[in-house]
Amino acid sequence: METTNQQNNLIKTPEQILNIMKASAMGDMCFSHMLGYIKTGMTEMQVANEIERTLLSLGAEGLSFTTICVSGDRTAFPHGEPSEKIIEEGDFITMDFGAVVNGYCGDMTRTVAMGKVTNEQRKVYNIVLAAQLAGIDSIKAGVSCFDVDKAARDIIVEAGYGEYYVHGTGHGVGTQVHEAPTLNSKSDEILEEFMPVTIEPGIYMPEKFGVRIEDLAIVTKFGIINTVNSSKDLIIL
Repeated sequence: METTNQQNNLIKTPEQILNIMKASAMGDMCFSHMLGYIKTGMTEMQVANEIERTLLSLGAEGLSFTTICVSGDRTAFPHGEPSEKIIEEGDFITMDFGAVVNGYCGDMTRTVAMGKVTNEQRKVYNIVLAAQLAGIDSIKAGVSCFDVDKAARDIIVEAGYGEYYVHGTGHGVGTQVHEAPTLNSKSDEILEEFMPVTIEPGIYMPEKFGVRIEDLAIVTKFGIINTVNSSKDLIIL
C-alpha cells in the first residue's frame, strides 16, 4: 500500500498554502491590534477573548486551537490556559493563536513585555530569538527534522538553559494545527518542499517566566517562505 507524503497531505498544494498564508496574515493583523489593546490591569482571559474576537472579525471561519495567553510566572507553562490573573508591569505575556481559513490553520506565538524588563528577561528573550532564527536558517527541503531541532536546541543548551527547553522545535500544520512532520530530537523525518512547519523554541523557568517565539513557514528547496511577518524584536508595551 502506498503511503506517500502527498497522499498523507503533508505536502500542500498552492491553494492550500495560500489558505495558510491568509490565516497567517490574519494572525499578523491581530497581533498588531493587540499591541495597542493590552494594558496592565487586564486579565489574561480578557486578552485571549480579544484575540479570538479580532480573528473572527477579520474573517476567520474559526480558531486553530483555544488561544493561549499567559503572563508573569504563568509564562513558564508552555500550554497554559488563560486565567483571571491580572497583567502587571514587568510581566512577560505569551500569546499563541491561529485563525482557520478554508479549513487550513494558522499558528503563531509572540512574547511581549509590559512596561519594563529585567536583564535576565532580556537575556532569555534574546537566546530564544537566536535559537528560533537558527532553526529557520537550517530549514530547506532534504534536511532532517532532527537537525532543525538540533540547530535551535544547541543555542539554548550552549547558553545554559537546556533543561528549560521542554518541547520540540516544531510541527507540521494543515487542516489540523498539529500534523506530521515533527521537528524534535527523536524525529527521523525528512523535510520536503511545500511542507508547512512551525519553528517555536522556548525557555520556561518555573516560578519565574518563559519565552516562546513561533513562526509558520513553508519549506522550499532554497530555505523557507515565512508566512508570519510580525516583528520578533523584544516589544515593551
